[in-house]
Amino acid sequence: MTNTNPYTSPEASLENAQDAEMRYGGFWLRVIASIIDGILIQIVVFVGAFLVVMLVMGEGTEESLHIIANLVGLVISWLYYTLLESSNWQATIGKKALGLKVTDLQGQQIGFGRANARYWSKILSALILMIGFLMVAFTEKKQGLHDLIASTLVIKS
Repeated sequence: MTNTNPYTSPEASLENAQDAEMRYGGFWLRVIASIIDGILIQIVVFVGAFLVVMLVMGEGTEESLHIIANLVGLVISWLYYTLLESSNWQATIGKKALGLKVTDLQGQQIGFGRANARYWSKILSALILMIGFLMVAFTEKKQGLHDLIASTLVIKS
């Protein structure tokens, strides 16, 4: 394949060809995946928090038990997203069910660090009135703010 545009480098042509091959996970698919993940996480968090609270019952006040339960929920959610998206699956259960996976900008598997950055960046996406998540519907590569920060894509596998 020859580059016929004198203003485009061969690297840019290759990048454009790779972009044409990638099918990005759109807004509504990602919303449905998020709902599936949310239901699963809530079940696991409820059971996990219940077990932890039962273990420490009588050790603290009601307020401290709420704090412990919330921390358990945060850790479970963080590990769920970060470990699954950086695994060979490259997806949470919800994304996997819908044929989506999380990649770097070249379509390769992301590591734990990038998955971690993506997870914590979702806080910023939520804090600005969920606009960071709505960006998925309007950006060229269907990236939310957290994807842009972590340099990730959600693609159809």
